[in-house]
Amino acid sequence: MTIAGIVRKYITNRPLVERTVDKAIHSGSIAALDDLPRSGRPPEIKNQARAWVVSITCGKPTDFGYAAQTWTYSALAKYLRENCVAAGCPSLINTGKSLLNNVLSKSNIKPHKISYYLEKKDPEFDVKMASALHVYKEVALINDNAICANRHTTVSYDEKPGIQVIKNIAPQLQPVPNTRCSIGRDYEYKRLGTVSLLAAIDLHSGKVTPIIRNQHRIIEFIELLKELGQTIPKRLENTGCFG
Repeated sequence: MTIAGIVRKYITNRPLVERTVDKAIHSGSIAALDDLPRSGRPPEIKNQARAWVVSITCGKPTDFGYAAQTWTYSALAKYLRENCVAAGCPSLINTGKSLLNNVLSKSNIKPHKISYYLEKKDPEFDVKMASALHVYKEVALINDNAICANRHTTVSYDEKPGIQVIKNIAPQLQPVPNTRCSIGRDYEYKRLGTVSLLAAIDLHSGKVTPIIRNQHRIIEFIELLKELGQTIPKRLENTGCFG
């Protein structure tokens, strides 16, 4: 086929076809499928400098004289600029947020973000986790059948002590057209101490039973159990289905 015929058949342009044909004649048809290497501009930031940036980023700011627990891009760039010459990486003298982001993104490092993990301190953690997951799986199977769900009660319980109780000193100001677009509250408040929230949720019906008390003792927990006893149907109490 002619060059013009190839251009018309594959709806492309003549320079592209000519370059591809020239590469195939010079290096073979397989090599013509890939782009030829180009000279380009040599990288200013060498691998050694990039490795140094990554090593500093993966360290704690407190190890380098900073009070912060995590790096910010501004603080990290400032440290790199001030110490790059002594570290043998003078190419980083003009390091900014853009350059820093480019280097760190290639290593998939985000020093300003925190993700949480669960440390397994209990040697029986896996056994207890499996037991809890089995309970929730059983609940899911029971809830698939409405009649069966009505005959079971599984309660999930949790508590939150030390909740701060505060009270507004000045009256709350409601919105006024053309004067105040939002609710107004005085920034001062009065502390009334702390309370504890104890709550249980029925995993079949979704009913939540909460109590709020000033103290957090076994007495309060027994009070919650009594509240649950009043919410559970009598037929469940008689058949021992409470779990």
